[in-house]
Amino acid sequence: MASLKKYCFLFAFVLAISIFFNNGTATEEEEETEAIENIPWLTLSLSSLLPSQTCTPFKGLKKNSSLELIQRHGPCSELKHGKANPKTIPTHFDILSEDQARVGSIHFMLFENFSHGNMKQLDSANIPVKLGLPLNTASYIVTVGFGSPKRDLSLVFDVGIEFSWIQCKPCLVKCYNQKEPIFDPSKSSTYSQIKCGINICSQILSTAKYQECPGSTQTCIYKSAYSGTSFSAGFMSKETLTIGAGNTFKDFLFGCGQNNQVTKLGGAAGILGLGRHPISFVQQTANSYNKVFSYCLPPSTSSVGHLTFGSAGVSKNVRYTPITTIPNLPTLHGISITGMIVGGIPLSSVTPKLSSSRAVIDVNALITRLPPSVYAVLRSQFRRMMSMYPMASPFVVLDTCYDVSRHQKIAIPKISLVLGGGVKIDLDASGVVLGSGPKQLCLAFAANAREDDIVILGSVQQKTIEVVYDLNAGKLGFGPPGSC
Repeated sequence: MASLKKYCFLFAFVLAISIFFNNGTATEEEEETEAIENIPWLTLSLSSLLPSQTCTPFKGLKKNSSLELIQRHGPCSELKHGKANPKTIPTHFDILSEDQARVGSIHFMLFENFSHGNMKQLDSANIPVKLGLPLNTASYIVTVGFGSPKRDLSLVFDVGIEFSWIQCKPCLVKCYNQKEPIFDPSKSSTYSQIKCGINICSQILSTAKYQECPGSTQTCIYKSAYSGTSFSAGFMSKETLTIGAGNTFKDFLFGCGQNNQVTKLGGAAGILGLGRHPISFVQQTANSYNKVFSYCLPPSTSSVGHLTFGSAGVSKNVRYTPITTIPNLPTLHGISITGMIVGGIPLSSVTPKLSSSRAVIDVNALITRLPPSVYAVLRSQFRRMMSMYPMASPFVVLDTCYDVSRHQKIAIPKISLVLGGGVKIDLDASGVVLGSGPKQLCLAFAANAREDDIVILGSVQQKTIEVVYDLNAGKLGFGPPGSC
C-alpha cells in the first residue's frame, strides 16, 4: 500500500512538472493534429465523379419557364438524341485542353482590341478567326421551340455570348451535322427576315462580329466569328420562340445561319445567347422575365439540371453579390472574389491579391483559374490536409492529384469562396475535385499564367448550386450546395 502511494505521488509530480514546462498548453504537433481533426470534411465516392452509362432524371422542373439542362456528352443527351458515337466523346484530356482554349480566349479578349476586317460575302474565306469565345467548350444543352408550328431544337446555352442563332435551310453555303432536322423557315407561318435600312438592323449590326447589308438582297446579314475557326453567318430574322410549357415570344430576333462551321457543339442546332447585350435572349424577354434567369448545373455528366427564366420560385437561401462590368468583356458577368476558406481555415494571405483582381463567372469554362500566388497558397493548404492519400502524377493543368484506389469513400476538406458583400459560397464535393481516372482525383483549380490575368469562376465550382442572374438589379446570387 505504501509503495502504491509512493508511485502515485511520483506520477503526480512528473505530471505537474510536465504541465509547468508546457505552461498548460498543447504542443505544436498536438495543435496541428487537433486542427486537422476539426476540419469540416466532405465525403464522396470516386465513382460519383466518373462518367456513368445511366441517366439520372431531374426530380422536377421548377415551373413552366424551366428547361432541362443536359451535358452534351452524357447518357442523358444520348437518350434524347440517340446513342453517341464513341469516337466523338471527348476524353478527360480533351475536355481540359478545350478548357485551356476557353480560358486563353477570355484572357486574350481582355487585353487585346479586335479588328474585324472587311468581309464582303458569306463564304468562309472571309470569316475572321481568333474572335470571341470558343464554341468547342460548350457543355450544356437546352431544348426550345422555333416557328409555327413549333419545332423543338437543342441549343447550347452560354452566359458569355450575346447573340442567338440556329442553322437554317437551305444552307446556302454550308451546315454542320446536327441531331434534329435543320430548321426550315419556309414551313413556318411566323418567320420573317430583317430588312436593311431600319433601326433594328442598325442595332443588330453593332452587335455581330461583322455584318453588312448587301444591295442585291436588301436583307440584314450577320457574321459572327468565334475563337479558332468556328463561325456562323446568315440572315437576321424574326420568329416565334417557345420556352418551356407554352411560353411564346413573337418576333424573337435571331440569326438564321446559312454558312456555319462549328465542329464541337454535340449535335446542337445553334446557340442561345444569355450575355449582357440589348439583343440577347435575356433582354428580349425582359417584359416577361424581368431580366432574371437561374440555373443548376448537374453534379455529373449522367444527371440533369435546369435553366429557369424569371424570379418566381428562386430560393430564399440565395445570397447576392454585385455584378460588375469588365472592360473589353462587356457581355460577360463580372464579380468580385475576395477570399478563400479551406478546411474551415481562412487563407488570409490571399485576400489582398484576390480583392484587387478582376473576375468573371463563366458556365463553359470548366475549372476556376486563380492568380499563381493565390493558387500556390490554396494548393499548399489542400495538400497538407490531404496528406493521408498518396499523390499521383499531374493531369494536364491539374497538378494536385491523388491515388485513391484503396478507398471506397474519400474525405476532402470543404472549400468556400468569399465574394463581394461578404457572400460565402460553400462548394459541393463535386465542385472541389475532378475524377481524372478510375483510381485518381485532382484538385479542380488551376493557376493562371500571369498574376494579372483575369480570375475565372468555372462551371465545376458551380455544380449543384442554384446560381441566379438578376440583371435588372445588377446582382448575382448563389444558393447552398445541393440546393437544386
